[in-house]
Amino acid sequence: MSEVSETTPQPARPPLTADPEPLRGEVIRQLPETPGLEPGPYAQAPGPMGVQPQTATPPPPQPVPGRYDTQPQRGPYEAQPQPVPGQHETQPPAQPGPQYAQQPTRQYAQPTPAQPYTPAQPTPAQPYAPAAPQHGPPQAPQQPQDLRGAQPGGPPAQQGPRPGPAPQAPSAGRLLQYRFDGPEDAPVLVLGPSLGVTWHMWDRQIPELSQHWRIFRYDLPGHGGAPAHPAAAVTDLADRLLATLDSVGVQRFGYAGCSIGGAVGADLALRHPHRVAALALVAASPRFGTADEFRRRGVVVRTNGLEPIARTSPERWFTPGFAAAQPAIVDWAVQMVRTTDPGCYIASCEALAAFDIRAELPRIGVPTLVLVGAEDKVTGPAEARNLVAGIPDARLALVPGASHLAPVEQPAAVTDLLLMHFSTAWQDTLASIPVPPSPGFAAPFAPVVPVAEITAAVALPDASPTGRSDRYERGMKVRREVLGDAHVDAASAASDGFTDDFQELLTRYAWGEIWSREGLDRRSRSCVSLTAVVASGHLGGLAQHVRAALRNGLTPVEIKEVLLQTAVYCGVPAAGAAFEIAQSVIREETTPPA
Repeated sequence: MSEVSETTPQPARPPLTADPEPLRGEVIRQLPETPGLEPGPYAQAPGPMGVQPQTATPPPPQPVPGRYDTQPQRGPYEAQPQPVPGQHETQPPAQPGPQYAQQPTRQYAQPTPAQPYTPAQPTPAQPYAPAAPQHGPPQAPQQPQDLRGAQPGGPPAQQGPRPGPAPQAPSAGRLLQYRFDGPEDAPVLVLGPSLGVTWHMWDRQIPELSQHWRIFRYDLPGHGGAPAHPAAAVTDLADRLLATLDSVGVQRFGYAGCSIGGAVGADLALRHPHRVAALALVAASPRFGTADEFRRRGVVVRTNGLEPIARTSPERWFTPGFAAAQPAIVDWAVQMVRTTDPGCYIASCEALAAFDIRAELPRIGVPTLVLVGAEDKVTGPAEARNLVAGIPDARLALVPGASHLAPVEQPAAVTDLLLMHFSTAWQDTLASIPVPPSPGFAAPFAPVVPVAEITAAVALPDASPTGRSDRYERGMKVRREVLGDAHVDAASAASDGFTDDFQELLTRYAWGEIWSREGLDRRSRSCVSLTAVVASGHLGGLAQHVRAALRNGLTPVEIKEVLLQTAVYCGVPAAGAAFEIAQSVIREETTPPA
């Protein structure tokens, strides 16, 4: 068996606070690595939350008064043997990592429905020195063991089958990289990450939450060394998560997710409400910005790589004061983005561009907490209030002194809010949502008779004349995805009674029929469109087709090759004018934001 790390290549993680000892029942699952996927330059470098392996077990930490600032943490380990798929491996002891400044214990009042919840102002964190990277040879392989019933520091429990049904093993591309923390007999709480970060964004919540729940954390595809199988839709990510949970026998769970992780949780609550016991949406939104913003971000990454996104991530994720006081965490954030697979990052941007559940919020029947940093400039309090207004009986919690990654910036406040929500809301769900029977799975609470059944939405008849809705709506969706909302909105606003019929014909026929056919992908159609526009001499529409080509996945180099081909068959003067227009558009679209 080849020797690779259990979490290869897992970027750095937030800082520790005390000499840690192994957590009971900690399990890491690493999927087979995709051939050709190279780790980033920082794949083995520990960051603000990282620790390094050691061969001797450190002395147990002495109890220190306070809360989360003195809890032990665990993190990625270098050069561990590759685990056998479906088996679990024991974790080696960890060294203490860098520290946050200690913060006083906080007390929080119960948040009221649809009212901003404001805990006490946290004490500003102080800078600390991160642990120096340690590089060494791989450790000797350990025999995979089943950890059920094992005690920290004691012998492992006897091997045997895991509880629950034995589902058919899905393909590796359908599973997500994950890890477990906490006792195996506890209810499962799933924690979902934000775009560009790994499961280590939740490290500071684990010591407290794992005392009450079995914590399941996962990485997005191509993040933290996970196999690079892009998922271009939130529903695809949710389906992969369910397949992964099914593979380990988890049927019912609580869920807390940040940003795109929150979008996955909302999708699960809409399509699989019987699986979700309670829901927490952190820094989430029913629609993340505009589709144009995320598709342009994909164009920037496709052209320039992830370095421009990595450099600007800290200012989107943290408040200025926190970034200045915690430079090691800023470096950790940059390293995480750098080690992400660009193709998977672009696919996640496409998933967020297409995500829009504003009309579906009233169908979420799971007890929901909406948590947001008071200074979040990405998905701020306004988006959080939209969620609370749309989700029945949802509660709002504002965290002062926090931006987008509130679990990292204000870990104690976020932990208290999650503890309060999942401790009080979990059982309420069972009274309203039936749980389908699952052989071999013990529900965390005694089942009760449901008071209502959740049924599929009734399909309404098409109210539009002559069946216009089907092709027109499909065409409008494709037109917006290819040309962008700004262009389509401008064309619609300029339309009047004289041009309305032409706009409808364009949308229904060109976009709803031709561009929607499956015979060619959108990249190929963009190549054809660019050539046809140059050949016809209608260069006035070339700029919008160059932008569309970039959105459809063509790189500037590929667009250049198409225009060179037109010079041979359509004439040098036409190609020269096309190059001038395309150069201006490419420069505008691919330049990273300042």
